Amino acid sequence: MSSPVWIITKKELNAFFDSLAAYILIIAFLGFSGFFTWISGSDIFLRKEADLAVFFSVSKWTLFFFIPAITMRMMAEENKTGTIELLLTRAITARQIVLGKFLACVLLIAITLAFTLSYYITVSSIGNIDHGATLCGYLGLLLLSAGYISIGLFASSITNNQIIAFLLALLIGVFFHFIFDMMSYGSSGFIGQLLSSLSASRHFDSMSRGVVDTKDLLFFGSLCLAALYLAELFVTKRTK
Repeated sequence: MSSPVWIITKKELNAFFDSLAAYILIIAFLGFSGFFTWISGSDIFLRKEADLAVFFSVSKWTLFFFIPAITMRMMAEENKTGTIELLLTRAITARQIVLGKFLACVLLIAITLAFTLSYYITVSSIGNIDHGATLCGYLGLLLLSAGYISIGLFASSITNNQIIAFLLALLIGVFFHFIFDMMSYGSSGFIGQLLSSLSASRHFDSMSRGVVDTKDLLFFGSLCLAALYLAELFVTKRTK
């Protein structure tokens, strides 16, 4: 018998592919990342280096904007239609709902990234690619996406308006994407280190260079747990 979390995950994943959302995401992502990786001025052929550094850099920004568009409806639509209360009356907990939707979004991103493995195969066939660094880069993209998905679900859980959920997720994400990093350059001591440690981009950049530190894993794990816990609290609060 499937667990409630997996049932919700499959339902949401099917909903992505039953609509145009999943196909638009995959095609747009491949279009952006492919253009800048293979055609634009900083492409692989111009740099003459067998790596996916450009792809990882472009993907970091592309996913930053795409993920709020994926998560904005996940909770907000349930809040607007009242189906969140209906789900909670069926012996399904708020945590199971949040985790199910989180896993569905993560799987959608994983499927999207799987399509770019052709880049990896192509580059490795034309040069000596650093396989370890490339795999670390993909792991970094998946963890970065999981962090932004968690933030998006939290933003979507506190409103029934999808546009507000989208903008709020972007606003929160901006801080983790570059504002904390920028602020760290103007600070010193403990504050500087704290701001630097809160930069998702800095943790991702480290992983994309092939360096996986325990601090990077702890950061993304903590970000996901904190945002998902807050989302669970708001879902629970709506039923009281």
